[in-house]
Amino acid sequence: MSTQMATRVARVLIADDQTLFRTGLARLLDEDPRVEVVGQAVDGADVVKRAAALHPDVILMDLKMPNLDGTEATRRIVAEHPEIKVLILSTFDADSYVLQALRAGASGYVLKDSQPDAIVSSILAVINGERVMANAVANRVLDMLTGTTSPKQFYDGLTAREVEILKLLAAGQANKQIARRLNISEKTVRNHVSHMYEKLQIYDRSQAVLYAVRKGLIEP
Repeated sequence: MSTQMATRVARVLIADDQTLFRTGLARLLDEDPRVEVVGQAVDGADVVKRAAALHPDVILMDLKMPNLDGTEATRRIVAEHPEIKVLILSTFDADSYVLQALRAGASGYVLKDSQPDAIVSSILAVINGERVMANAVANRVLDMLTGTTSPKQFYDGLTAREVEILKLLAAGQANKQIARRLNISEKTVRNHVSHMYEKLQIYDRSQAVLYAVRKGLIEP
């Protein structure tokens, strides 16, 4: 049973009215063994219908679609199928749309130009009950809700340099690339990574990526 759970792929439905983007994303995600794209929807009404028929684990939902927008489609799907997670996927980061989508029951919000691996990490995170948001969006939401809250306080004691290295790690860069980019030695990078893992109580790069996605550290 536990082996089945560990190897079960995430079933994903993509809803976007831009055919080129939708099919391209489906192709990219299908290359990742952790994800299976079970369907594509062309608008809000279509995704509501397909969600009921396909019962995906996660829906990648565009916000601006004809017939029914992403926010209303999210509201209906979450009400009818609370077990389905919705991850908003859009280029649109206006304040009101972010809050409307989250209030409608979305589990997170990533930008369309995120790397496929970051999108997959976000999919896996919301399946595990996490909320994820692209950095640009997270900063706006925090500012809106409090006017003062800084996301820095959520970084669990990491130094500015460790946060910088974590972002690069999560973007898929190797220690050697990070060292070159930051103009420091590879050994210094390894030391920072070791301290970071210790503080966060994580043990490998994949866990670091998940942490970065959850905290909105991965750059859109």
